[in-house]
Amino acid sequence: MEISMAAIMSIVALTVVVIISCVNEDLNVGFLSVGFAIIVGGLWAGVSGAKIMAAFPIGLFMILVGVTFMFGMAQTNGTMEKLTAYSVRLCKGNTAIVPLIIYVLTTFVTTIGPGNIAGCALMAPVAMAIAARVGMPAFLMTLIVVGAANGAAFSPFAPTGIISNGIIAKMGPQLGITDFNSLAWKIHFNSELAQGLVNIGGFFILGGWAWINKQRGMSVNIDELAPKPEPFNRNQIITLVSVAVLILLVVLPGLPAFKSLFSKAVLNLLANVGTVAFILSSVMMLLGAGDSKAAVKVMPWGVIMMVCGVSVLIDVMDQSGGLNFLVKVIGSISNPVTVNGWLGLITGLLSAYSSSSGVVMPMFLPMVPGLINEIGGGNPIAMITSINVGSHLVDTAPLSTMGALCIACAGEHEDKAKLFRNLLIWGLSMAVVSGIVCWLFFGILGL
Repeated sequence: MEISMAAIMSIVALTVVVIISCVNEDLNVGFLSVGFAIIVGGLWAGVSGAKIMAAFPIGLFMILVGVTFMFGMAQTNGTMEKLTAYSVRLCKGNTAIVPLIIYVLTTFVTTIGPGNIAGCALMAPVAMAIAARVGMPAFLMTLIVVGAANGAAFSPFAPTGIISNGIIAKMGPQLGITDFNSLAWKIHFNSELAQGLVNIGGFFILGGWAWINKQRGMSVNIDELAPKPEPFNRNQIITLVSVAVLILLVVLPGLPAFKSLFSKAVLNLLANVGTVAFILSSVMMLLGAGDSKAAVKVMPWGVIMMVCGVSVLIDVMDQSGGLNFLVKVIGSISNPVTVNGWLGLITGLLSAYSSSSGVVMPMFLPMVPGLINEIGGGNPIAMITSINVGSHLVDTAPLSTMGALCIACAGEHEDKAKLFRNLLIWGLSMAVVSGIVCWLFFGILGL
């Protein structure tokens, strides 16, 4: 395989970025990627720095900012915390159904918009406190919380789903994809299925079933387990209504039965989840329902810049031929069925040490059109899902933000060194499991 110097240097730059993201979390590789992209493009690819900077995905950036700002207000005004508290009380002290309540609640909270990391950050303190109270091992509760959060991560309302959908939209014409709304929900469903089967299966096999059998017939005082919060105040009610409106205004225009109800002018306003979020955030601010300064501070600026910065470097790789070279390498060991397994395995291995949505997804998703051409076919939705699922199944490991959150929130009685070791073994093994799951579900079964 012939390869130009520009392509070689673009691959070297990306390799350095990936290595740095694995060993030093204090350096934001998004900014680093833009700098490397300008150097590689200017010195070897003959592309001006201005043109390279113009490749910054401003549309994706604005969607992420709009959604995370809106849910930043929902988080800082106490709405999400209070919604969680009320939901936990649904178990009414029946400890045997606590895992189900936590799983469903984490899935719901993540799906409606905050995303997997924010959803886990919200749920981990509550879930781990409950686990300690009812005698559930922290390891099992971590599988429930992180599994649910990652399963729902690709919701079209959540940041990770938005990142995936933004990258897919850019390569949509190459794949012949036009119905991005249906595709987004399909990927979300596939993620829920894969994450649910693996993490719930692990929960039952590794002690969860025995714990549930032991808890049957037992109950605790619900007010001790989850004290009843104060009723929702005015600002929180406005926030809940805004979230409900966001969901409706994103979902309904995409349904054939409802699309005709919206005028062209209104559809222009509802172009994507970001535009709707900006409108509703403005209403919330004007009504005094949220603290915009506090919301800006809790927004995941680091992740947003990682995604956008790495995308700029990937664009330079694409123009210089580096991306095509990597496609040929993966294609040389794959066919339309096994490619899903290889994508799940490779993305899982990289994500164990690097950012799943900030580095791995922007790196691998743009390869899909080239892979289909290289191996002579394949299901683009299956490949996209394999990359997304593979890059997130390993996030239970303590090296990830979510795994670390659960360890930090575990009860004082837990042996945290042992918990760290168990989660590390589980998380790293998920790279292999993701390869098998993606090969089976999205390769052989074609889900």
